Amino acid sequence: MSFRSIEQLLRRNSKIKISQSIANGIHDQKEERSVQALRESLLATNQLPEKFDDHHVLLRFLRMRGFNVIKAKEMFLNMLKWREDCAVDTIAKDFKFEEFDALKRCYPHGFHGVDRFGRPLYIERIGSVDLSKLMQVTSIDRYIKYHISEQEKTLSLRYPACSVAAKKHISSTTAILDVKGLGMNNFSKAAREMFIEIQKIDSNYYPETLHQLYIINAGSGFRALWKVLKTFMEARTLKKIQVLGTNYLSTVLEAVEPSNLPEFLGGTCTCSATGGCLLQDKGPWTDAGIIRASKVRLLIR
Repeated sequence: MSFRSIEQLLRRNSKIKISQSIANGIHDQKEERSVQALRESLLATNQLPEKFDDHHVLLRFLRMRGFNVIKAKEMFLNMLKWREDCAVDTIAKDFKFEEFDALKRCYPHGFHGVDRFGRPLYIERIGSVDLSKLMQVTSIDRYIKYHISEQEKTLSLRYPACSVAAKKHISSTTAILDVKGLGMNNFSKAAREMFIEIQKIDSNYYPETLHQLYIINAGSGFRALWKVLKTFMEARTLKKIQVLGTNYLSTVLEAVEPSNLPEFLGGTCTCSATGGCLLQDKGPWTDAGIIRASKVRLLIR
């Protein structure tokens, strides 16, 4: 699509009148210099694929490595190798998770609107998971592929759509993890293996995509488990996590409007017409006009 065609499209549809500052983001000068240094280093060795030649993508790796360009480059190249070894592009395009409905019934989770800043809001009721049934309906390998496909969807669809809707750059998620009833005794070996692998994938290959995680309804059993789990997590990630007990609501409502918080967590949303709040992937990324606008935004960034 030519720039003239893009301009004509922007004029025709008021929903996709995106300013250049929203499309490109307003860059901090120090961050810009670090990004440029990393970009030039990658280009010099012909190791920067076009799809990742983006300020915000490179910035995520720099932030995760404290703006050390050498370490950020190493992390970036490890990500490229992992994507090739695991055929991530093929997973994103072709992977079919036929057991999706069955998984949702024994593992309530999903995206549900946005936080007050406009970031996607992701919710898991991990304390309600039926682990034995989960392992019957899918395998660890298939679940990890499903997780990767969802991460790819978030990068390619959810963040761009949220950026258009919020009129600012969005590249991270706010998450709520309900751990009511979860502890050492009911967190199986298979669940631990899955957690460790997913944490490794998210930290190493999708860095800086978590804005804040609220772990709620954390009892004494979970707090003992948490001492073990957090040893597998990056220090930078741990700083973004709040472990809360049953009196979590006032803290969560500082980040999330009641209308975007399901009733079962203390909000006002029921999504009764669609079968429940965690079943329909509610958010700006389901609005056809916003999706069109986000595609134009990607073209002109």
